[in-house]
Amino acid sequence: MTYLTRTPDLVKPLARDLLWHGSRQGRSLHLTFDDGPIPEVTPWVLDRLSEHGAKATFFCVGRNAADHPAILDRIRAEGHAVGNHTWDHANGWSTTGRAYLRSVLACDAVVGSRLFRPPYGRITRGQVSALKKRFRIVMWDVLSADFDTTIDGARCVDNMVRHVRPGSIVVLHDSLKAWDRLRIALPRALEHFSREGYSFVPLGASTSGAPA
Repeated sequence: MTYLTRTPDLVKPLARDLLWHGSRQGRSLHLTFDDGPIPEVTPWVLDRLSEHGAKATFFCVGRNAADHPAILDRIRAEGHAVGNHTWDHANGWSTTGRAYLRSVLACDAVVGSRLFRPPYGRITRGQVSALKKRFRIVMWDVLSADFDTTIDGARCVDNMVRHVRPGSIVVLHDSLKAWDRLRIALPRALEHFSREGYSFVPLGASTSGAPA
C-alpha cells in the first residue's frame, strides 16, 4: 500500500480550488472522520471527542447515514459538522462523471451539506468542475493512516504528531476496518494535541486556507 501521510506542499497550488488545510494562524486543528456513521464505532468516537470538548467533521457515506439516522442526528446535535462522502464510497477515477454525480447527489439528499470529500481522494478535474459550484471540496494535509492494516495505532499517532501544523486537516476513519488502530490513536491524539494547546474545530463551507 502506497500513500503519503503528509500531503506535499507542491501539490496544493496545482489544485487551488480544493481545500487542503485551514488557516495557519492560531492553534486550531480539524479532525475529520470518513466512511461512517456506523453503530459499532461512531458513538465511541463521539464519546471520546466529548471528553475533550473537541468538535470534528464527519464525512458520511450516504447509505450509512440513511441506515443510521439517529447517529447522524447525534453528530449534529453535539456540534460537529457533517459532509458528503458519496452514497456508496465511489472512486472518482473509476466512476463515470454522470454516475459519480448521481452518487454525490444521493448522499446530499440524506446528509444535506455543502462539504464534500472524494473517497480515496480520487477525483477528476471534470468531477471537480461539476461539483465545486455547489460544494466545498475538502482534501487534507495529514493522514493518520488508520486504514492501513499493516501498522498499529501507535504508528498512526506518530503520523499525526510528526506532521500536524496549525490548521491541519487530519483524516481518520469511523469504520470497522480502522477500528483496531483508531481505538488507540484517537484518545492519544486528543490528549497530545490538547496538551499542545490546540483547539479542535469543525470545518465549515466558508473555511479558508492558503494553498501552501
